[in-house]
Amino acid sequence: MAMIQYKPVVPPGKNVFDLSTPQNTPADLKGPIEEPGREQPQTPRELGYYFPAEFAQHRATWLSWPHKEASWPGKIESIFPRYAEFVKYLSMSEEVCINVWDTAMRDAALAHLAHAGADLSRVHFYFHPTNDAWCRDHGPAFLVNRNPTKGKAIVDWDYNAWGNKYPPYELDDVIPSMVGKALNLPVFYPRIIMEGGSVEFNGAGTVLTSTCCLLNENRNPHLDKAGVERYLLDYYGMDRVLWVSEGIVGDDTDGHIDDTVRFVNADTVLSVVERNPQDENYAPLQRNLMELRGMGLNVIELPMPSPVWFSGQRLPASYANFYICNRYVIVPTYRCTADEEALRIIQDCYPTREVVGIDSTDLIWGLGSFHCLSQQEPG
Repeated sequence: MAMIQYKPVVPPGKNVFDLSTPQNTPADLKGPIEEPGREQPQTPRELGYYFPAEFAQHRATWLSWPHKEASWPGKIESIFPRYAEFVKYLSMSEEVCINVWDTAMRDAALAHLAHAGADLSRVHFYFHPTNDAWCRDHGPAFLVNRNPTKGKAIVDWDYNAWGNKYPPYELDDVIPSMVGKALNLPVFYPRIIMEGGSVEFNGAGTVLTSTCCLLNENRNPHLDKAGVERYLLDYYGMDRVLWVSEGIVGDDTDGHIDDTVRFVNADTVLSVVERNPQDENYAPLQRNLMELRGMGLNVIELPMPSPVWFSGQRLPASYANFYICNRYVIVPTYRCTADEEALRIIQDCYPTREVVGIDSTDLIWGLGSFHCLSQQEPG
């Protein structure tokens, strides 16, 4: 379709802050920083909240419409057909909530989505300006309560664009608070750096993560492993933390778990493996595999795609970056012979959902795919 131009301008509206107004800045939306000696509010875990597994029922999926050309240099227009196809399947499954800058961006998005055949009656736009599109990492972490009479809540982790790699990010940092305001939900503020792609949940009290990411000094250098675990348990409402060591080559997040290991159910994981011993991903992924087997989990091996390169850079292409919605499992594919095998393996793991492969060859130039772009809101 024809290229759609827009210039992001923050419009007036109750869900939008004006950065030119000193008393209305992103920092004003965040909670207080924890101080030693000051009495702290109860944590989500103490109040009965927890983060459900992605394969639990959703009310909606949240997205932030892509607009940062630097994330797809020279290619951003090429991503919209596949991105819109992704939204089409989401809209056939559940509500879709999209953060946009302004009416011009909303209208451009609507044109792409209509062209793709999305159910526009289930697509809802929020004037929440963002720096980038990676809603898994900057979006709201929705919690539910073990008491069915209580509603949902949101965790607003601090966000620094994967170790201050891609400033500015102050708009992305407050998206969870803006969503909480729009939905009239309580918001918790741990005031440490955390990204949604760095954690994976089994729906039964376990969170899985990686040492290469969460213990990287560019996230929370004041916290040791036990300190990070305390926040994971308290603010995600979990009972235990499991750790693997490695990420994949080309992953600028320092090793997010959503490119390597995904829960299928409470005690089964899909773990990506590289079958070529000469490939630089082979050894680190074998290490993860051994660690997972030592945890007593059922482990299903998922192949890596053939290496994907662009302008001399190896990209973090992985089939593990799939997204589970109510009706579908949407899997990135990469125009290689491993695509069909990966789709079959994932389909066997989720028999009550239809597995859909969508070409992610252009999307992955942004160093992420469908899971990185989305965040679920539980039903």
